Amino acid sequence: MIPGGVYALVAGFLGAAASLSAKLSLGADYLRQMCEFGLSRWTETQDGAADCDWLHIPLRLLCGGLLFACNTVMWTFFSKALRHCSSSARATVTTTASNFISTAVIGRVIFGEIHGALWWVGISATLCGLLMLHGSTPHTLQQEEDKKDK
Repeated sequence: MIPGGVYALVAGFLGAAASLSAKLSLGADYLRQMCEFGLSRWTETQDGAADCDWLHIPLRLLCGGLLFACNTVMWTFFSKALRHCSSSARATVTTTASNFISTAVIGRVIFGEIHGALWWVGISATLCGLLMLHGSTPHTLQQEEDKKDK
């Protein structure tokens, strides 16, 4: 059986993937620029702009579909995390931390985003809280599970 923490980590990553899909489908011309860059490297010509005038539209629709798919699967995994974790706080904080970290990595790799010091302070505080939740003693966890069963 998969522990609830793994479900929560996957749910956080899928939430970040859904945000990426939304940004690509509704954002500025990210897809058009990626299309032009990819076609210019693939065809080794600089005429990728003409093909991308129409190709970015189905790509945006695909990203819109991915947005709904990622959100659906994310909620499924989050529900499983809530069911398998000893507390809802543990599942929620784990999913949030996973989402923040995944968003930072995706933003850096795909968009070249750089996060400021305040963002790092916030994620550090979240991770400290997560470590405190996961560092509970087994006796405390058994008491929580007994309460959950009643």
